Amino acid sequence: MESISRAQTFIDQAVESLSKIILGKEQAIRLLLACFLSRGHVLIEDLPGMGKTTLSHALAAVMGLEYRRIQFTSDLLPADIVGVSIFNKNTHQFEFKAGPVFSQVILADEINRATPKTQGALLEAMEERQVTIDGISHPLPKLFFVLATQNPLTQMGTFPLPESQLDRFLMRISLGYPSQEAEREIILGRDRRFLIHEIKKVFDEETLLILQLKMREVKLSEGVVKYIERLVQYTRNDKALLYGISPRGTLALVNSAKAWAFIAGRQHVTPDDIQLVLGPVFDHRLKNAAERQGFGLGRYSEKLLSEVDVIR
Repeated sequence: MESISRAQTFIDQAVESLSKIILGKEQAIRLLLACFLSRGHVLIEDLPGMGKTTLSHALAAVMGLEYRRIQFTSDLLPADIVGVSIFNKNTHQFEFKAGPVFSQVILADEINRATPKTQGALLEAMEERQVTIDGISHPLPKLFFVLATQNPLTQMGTFPLPESQLDRFLMRISLGYPSQEAEREIILGRDRRFLIHEIKKVFDEETLLILQLKMREVKLSEGVVKYIERLVQYTRNDKALLYGISPRGTLALVNSAKAWAFIAGRQHVTPDDIQLVLGPVFDHRLKNAAERQGFGLGRYSEKLLSEVDVIR
């Protein structure tokens, strides 16, 4: 795994396998892999039935990682996610029973159908990669990836994710409707869910950990650094916004761009990499502030790309 070209071979195999499950969505698949390599978490916002759950299951199969799905509902409790201490009458001691969050790939399905208190149960796990119960911290697996799905807020029974929760997601992506060609293949072909069982594992845990480390070796030129600075400062100086991008958001953009370049087989970031990941990284962080100013669906990145010069 010393060669970046060999790393790209693994990644291309994963993209090819996943593209057979979710048709015509290669860019979304590559964004998902970039998010994983950045050790971040992803929020998929889309209508029900677009393949979000199928994609998450297929991703875990390609990576050879343990997968668990948590269905978020209005009556779900934090303990249902992280676990609980139970008194053992035989030993006269409390024993910790781990919840489903103690896995490697977690699908938080329809996360915005749960109450804010339950949504918040994932905060420590996503940020600190540990869970604290009764004052005792329990570490999560080294490879820990949360893939949450969210229904549009216009649908009944949803609770908006607070800004602090949205900020924990490295990216927000959307699959959208399939193309006409992909739709036809879906109609005439086999159920994509059954194809998951035929997926061959591409990675192992050691390889994935190495890839995550190698991704961080991708370089930023001085020109790219200045471009990132201008993008971030624009959001902070724009009086139309209530708040700009935080330092955490800046680092999210840097790591996402590095991961995208790494997936493309390059050891340096270009302005094109920044522009491609800008929307998935920034728009959900400025979603509420941007929508109040008429930038519909939180697409503030469109304004950034048109207003901020690549070279100055």
